[in-house]
Amino acid sequence: MKIAQVTLRFDAPGGVETVVRELAVRLRNRGQDVEVFASDLFDEAHWVRRNDFPPSVDGIPVHRYPVYKRLIPGVTMPLVVGLMSGLGDRQPDIIHAHSHRYGHVLESAAEARKLGVPWVATAHYHPARRDQSGLHRALLRVQDLLFGATAYRNADAVIAITEQERRLLAQFVPPKRIRVIPHGIDLSHWSLPESNGSMAAGLPALPARYMLYTGRIAQNKGLPLLLEALARIPAPERIPLVIMGRDWGMRPELELQARHLGVETELIWLGHVEDPAAYRSVFRRAAVFVFPSEWEAFGLVLLEAMAAGVPIVATAVGGVPEVLDQGRVGRLVPYGDAEALASAVRDLLGSSERSAALVAAGRRRVQDYSWDRVIEDHLALYRELAA
Repeated sequence: MKIAQVTLRFDAPGGVETVVRELAVRLRNRGQDVEVFASDLFDEAHWVRRNDFPPSVDGIPVHRYPVYKRLIPGVTMPLVVGLMSGLGDRQPDIIHAHSHRYGHVLESAAEARKLGVPWVATAHYHPARRDQSGLHRALLRVQDLLFGATAYRNADAVIAITEQERRLLAQFVPPKRIRVIPHGIDLSHWSLPESNGSMAAGLPALPARYMLYTGRIAQNKGLPLLLEALARIPAPERIPLVIMGRDWGMRPELELQARHLGVETELIWLGHVEDPAAYRSVFRRAAVFVFPSEWEAFGLVLLEAMAAGVPIVATAVGGVPEVLDQGRVGRLVPYGDAEALASAVRDLLGSSERSAALVAAGRRRVQDYSWDRVIEDHLALYRELAA
């Protein structure tokens, strides 16, 4: 089967990018003919485009096209020029697009109709942010409805990654077209023994005990809430906070907040860690993983924390409660409640028994999210639609 995976960015940091890469590589390993179609955009936050991407990644051919910036940030869509003709030239048997409210989704849907081949979308849906104005929220709602009336109305399948996302998508996607297939994790990587040099790769020496946040340093990740919670932990109980992830322009604001709260010396900024062994080592050595997001459709890093054997504290938003089995494998707190977040972190730091119970439950839970199972679900869907 000739499968086209369509995404805005590829071979770049990010949750959607990780999912598309895993799908492409693993489908290829199952004997499928997979190609990726993406733009030349590397960093959407700073609008960094590149012309030095390799023509293939992990043996997967990648076709790239110029992308045009949003005319109205947060409202209009980036458009990928040449994507439709590129798909037409390659003649795939099935087209699978990723993300929502982006031009490449509409473009790939239109080309699939033109070619007469099945079209699948994984929305990775994100509602309006809490800090956005009423007008902005209304415009985004209009976009949702327009996508529902155009691309999704004619989709052969729209994939939701949690039951919670399925309910949200059903507001503008025909419910009968929605399939639930979660994300996955490669557990074989996390079962590898840690080598003595795994913390090398240019990383600073980390303290014996620390809290960990991993993800983009971005507006919707709840990092101001995390810093406020850190400041509320009494100094004798407080341990350093390691922040691992690429900065999307928010670090200066957070550093200013940390100085104001008096916790700037408690922060360790690692940035983006490229080396997989070092990345896993940072996870494994953490005393607690804190995930304070305003919204997460899923949260791949939650699976990584479970696989690493780290107790989790997270905000009860989006698909997070479902991934954490409604709090059975991680502590859930309301978003925006810094006191509740601080209290949950203190509780786990102070109780090895409660932490160990959550870790054991997490190790069992993460077995349900193997990429092998996820790929089989995708293949079954593709074969059903192609037939």
